[in-house]
Amino acid sequence: MSDQKHELFGHPRGLTLLFFTEMWERFSYYGMRALFTLYMINALFFSREKASEIYGSYTGLVYLTPLIGGYVADRYWGNQRSIIAGGILMAIGQFFMFGSASMYQNVGMATALLWAGLIFLIIGNGFFKPNISSMIGQMYTEKDKRRDAAYTIFYMGINLGAFLAPLVCGFLGNRYAADGTPLPEYFKWGFLAAGIGMILGTLLFWSEKKRYVVDPEGNPIGLLPNQAVESNKEGETAGGGGLGTSQLLLGGGLAVALFLVFWKVLDFDVIGAIIYGMTIAMMTMIITDKSLTKIERDRIIVIYVSAFFVVFFWAAFEQAGASLTFFAEEQTNRQVGLNMPIWLVHVVSLGLLGVLYWAFNIIRKNFEKLDGLSLLLYVFILGPAFFLLYKNIEFLITGQAAISLDTIPASYFQSVNAVAIVILAPITAAIWVALSKRNAEPNSLIKQALGLVILALGYVVIAFGVKGLGLDSKVSMFWLVALYVIHTIGELCLSPIGLSLVSKLSPMRFVSLLFGVWFLANAVANKAAGQLSALYPPSGREYKMAMDNGIDETTYRGILEGQIQPTAEQVQIAADAAIPLQYPNFFGPVKDLYQFFMIFVMMAGVAGLILFLLSFPLKRMMHGAD
Repeated sequence: MSDQKHELFGHPRGLTLLFFTEMWERFSYYGMRALFTLYMINALFFSREKASEIYGSYTGLVYLTPLIGGYVADRYWGNQRSIIAGGILMAIGQFFMFGSASMYQNVGMATALLWAGLIFLIIGNGFFKPNISSMIGQMYTEKDKRRDAAYTIFYMGINLGAFLAPLVCGFLGNRYAADGTPLPEYFKWGFLAAGIGMILGTLLFWSEKKRYVVDPEGNPIGLLPNQAVESNKEGETAGGGGLGTSQLLLGGGLAVALFLVFWKVLDFDVIGAIIYGMTIAMMTMIITDKSLTKIERDRIIVIYVSAFFVVFFWAAFEQAGASLTFFAEEQTNRQVGLNMPIWLVHVVSLGLLGVLYWAFNIIRKNFEKLDGLSLLLYVFILGPAFFLLYKNIEFLITGQAAISLDTIPASYFQSVNAVAIVILAPITAAIWVALSKRNAEPNSLIKQALGLVILALGYVVIAFGVKGLGLDSKVSMFWLVALYVIHTIGELCLSPIGLSLVSKLSPMRFVSLLFGVWFLANAVANKAAGQLSALYPPSGREYKMAMDNGIDETTYRGILEGQIQPTAEQVQIAADAAIPLQYPNFFGPVKDLYQFFMIFVMMAGVAGLILFLLSFPLKRMMHGAD
């Protein structure tokens, strides 16, 4: 008999399994992402513009391939097999990244291994990402009010991995010399840790899926293709329905035509043309399916509108891995000079041990026998507990008086968002539940509009912090931390709510494919994020590089502002050293950080206001599933 009838913290135990599976996958992804642009700039010596473009293309394609994984799961493999295949492919990709960083001095070979690693990561994520998200909704009945809370808890798993990853992978791979110069020989260890995390997550899911991944009646979820599941429920032939061959051919033709328009006519780069063309083609292909009823079509249109507006959110939010990482490394004062007395360390350790003992008792009471899931939970409790005991005993034996931390690595700041989510997600979930009990909970679209406005406020804060900042000046890390915390609140209003919305509005035969469409919005946004990051204005780093190569500061500023025409020799120097010779000008000249950050204020704020106004007519199109 399934163990699903037993609940943990008021939710099915299968949610806990998917929580930790996704945690390890996100550990792998965010561990690599924390180092990715830093590795390209500091080890392979790519220009900041080139690194931003590659970052945008990679993260965009990561969210494009869920279309393939969603279709394969819906029609052929089912969710479970797709997740395992995706996990294996992503682990291989991380080990290619480890190989690339192991021979970074051979730039040609390192770059080839980098491309190989990115390809495996992109394809593997396509099979993994849409399928694990879609199974959560199937653990609850259609009218179960816990769905939004379940996706918020699941989101905590995502962000627990995202919190640990920059700390672990950043500690291993993001090292600096005494003068602050990055040490490229360490990047490989961060990529290796990301690969090991992916293996752990895949093994956990494979070993425990039969016991816990079941619906409220105890039937397994994700073994059969979703089309077959829906057909069986309706008494039809298994495998019927969904996109037929003629529709796929039509969609493929439309995708090719749109790709050529974006590439040749609108002059997009190849990756951008693929992402934008595929997005429009897939959305057209699904909405024109003849098997859709009017209610199903209306609900899918709501998903599409929501997906369109979250593009603006993620294009601004995903600056975390690119322009905000540049900002953290170059123009944020990361000197802390922290000295914590050992007596305070002992006090904090005792408090943490008390919390771990409380969690240990909860698990002991809720699991009758030891299995893979309960063993993992025990490891997460006993591991830190033994580490705390070991370190405290070590401090007592050595007589150490204090713990010091001089400089925070730039990659660590990407953990701020994640730890804020782990802290704030339960509060947010409780707020939604409390409002629901009072019949005052806003619908999903209003929550998402609120998320966009809050995101814009985060950029207002940091724009205020950098206004008038000089080339050699650095701002307090308070401004960057404040931005990440504010963005976290906006993210909690938008992202888990969006996942829940797709789960509620999708017909079963299209559920994984529509999760793939939802992630297409992330694909478009991440590609746009890379393009927007390339607008990051020249800073002290570029001025220093120019002066190191014989172009004085006054001359370089004149060249950037168009007042001085660079000589042929200066053009060649700039090309060899990857130094920009003009301000980024997609939105007009972006001369300083204030102008750069205000782009995101306007973009997210206007999008949030429009979505709020549209939420009222769109609510009727949800037909009660809001």
